[in-house]
Amino acid sequence: MKHFLAITSSLLLLLILAAPAVLAQDGQAYTDHLLVSINGDLAVPAGDRVDDVIVVNGAALIEGDADTVTVVNGTATLRGATVETLTIVNGTANLEAGTTVSGDVIELNSTIARAEGATISGTTRSLAENLAGFALFLGFAAIVFWIGAIIAGLVAGLALAAFGARQVRTSEAIISAEPVKAFLAGLAMLIIPPLVVVLLAITLIGLPLALSILFFVWPTLAFIGYLVAAIWLGDWVLRTAGRRQVAERPYLASVVGMIVAGVLGLIPLVSAVISIFGLGAVTVAGWRTFTGGSTQRPSFQPTPAPVQG
Repeated sequence: MKHFLAITSSLLLLLILAAPAVLAQDGQAYTDHLLVSINGDLAVPAGDRVDDVIVVNGAALIEGDADTVTVVNGTATLRGATVETLTIVNGTANLEAGTTVSGDVIELNSTIARAEGATISGTTRSLAENLAGFALFLGFAAIVFWIGAIIAGLVAGLALAAFGARQVRTSEAIISAEPVKAFLAGLAMLIIPPLVVVLLAITLIGLPLALSILFFVWPTLAFIGYLVAAIWLGDWVLRTAGRRQVAERPYLASVVGMIVAGVLGLIPLVSAVISIFGLGAVTVAGWRTFTGGSTQRPSFQPTPAPVQG
């Protein structure tokens, strides 16, 4: 993992420096610590030392010292050099006598030719193995993050069901009775707030308000909208399963809905659609409350407990 991150950092740095390096007349860009060549050759003479050497579509002749040498689509010749890490991608590395690589030699679709008297203190490994390991790490991290997000959503959903049950039921009713309006309102809420933020940010007085909308109000509304839509989804699943009695506070619907929404969220764009419906419903309900308009009554009411005779 350490070697892969070092290689990735080098390649990212290469992308950042690509433009000025290409514009250089001799195809090279040089700083006190970095030597880059694109579509050209470079050399580090004996007695010289640089931290990093990066060559793309060219040849690198290293006779001095370097911490890392990375060559892509080219040839790396180390002649009596001292290098910590050598990376060769789609090319050839020639390690001549007297060369010392104190770390690893990492290759991808490349040939490593080591002469007698050349020393590699680390290992010679394939970059594909590092990529596979990194992909496995990312997959595991994604699963852990997904489970954590569902747990966080469950906690937030239960809190919303406890302290905002009436508002949740009102917003659910809008999704059920006016789905088109809820969806369009949700789309509008994706467009209007950024425009408002830009207009407010033009003036120094409105900048704090713009920042609060951008980083607090808007994300909070979107998250609440997702929770509301997930609870609506949970209620729909429970009703479909034949559960007739609806509790005043949708605790069970919150749990079921967050789990179902989390699983469906593995499908691209599904979470976005859920959030749009919920955000739109919350927006419509809030607007009607603010303007004193009529609010849609929930289409399902809690079933009263039977009277004991």
